[in-house]
Amino acid sequence: MSGAQLPGTPFKGTFTVAVTGASGFQYGYRLLEVLVAAGYQVFVMVSKAAHVVAVTEADMKLPAQAAKLQQVLSENLNAAPDQIRVFGREDWMAPVASGSGSPEHMVVCPCSTGTLSAIATGASNNLIERAADVVLKEQKKLILVPREAPFSTIHLENMLKLSRMGVVILPAAPGFYHKPQSVNDMVDFIVARILSHLGVEQSLMPRWGREGSTPD
Repeated sequence: MSGAQLPGTPFKGTFTVAVTGASGFQYGYRLLEVLVAAGYQVFVMVSKAAHVVAVTEADMKLPAQAAKLQQVLSENLNAAPDQIRVFGREDWMAPVASGSGSPEHMVVCPCSTGTLSAIATGASNNLIERAADVVLKEQKKLILVPREAPFSTIHLENMLKLSRMGVVILPAAPGFYHKPQSVNDMVDFIVARILSHLGVEQSLMPRWGREGSTPD
């Protein structure tokens, strides 16, 4: 189980997080930040389009090279050695490319509708798509966080197809019952929901009707 202590490592478990080119880079970055702070190891993939979105939405220029990006993320998020591992677009030797090495849980956050379509059809043209395909074939947990408006019939049909396979479709649509005071509060709402589905304890947001727990 991903939430269990990994034998021989200081980490509580390992998750795969992919960040693609949909609007909402902040959701993915915040998810990484919280998982690292909570003591989990994270396998990270960032699409080319996500690099563009990161500059546009967060004024964050990410290195194109996987090794340099890993160094930058590790420094920015105060990660322990080897806690963040970044894999390139065609790194087919990465653990996430095989069922024998892939973590049990993968999140694509945000998930572009193009990536969603590729996953729904099993395209596997890059490592993000292949990693999602591995999670599906191994019957592990896949969470997709689409951010688009409005959704076309194609988008909805792809989501329905994936939902029937057991994929969690968690749109980046924050609620307002917690009375958000900032954009960060709205980002945390979605991240809290993701963490809830991952089985990770968090204090970002209270559960509905329960003080001090996760929202449902």
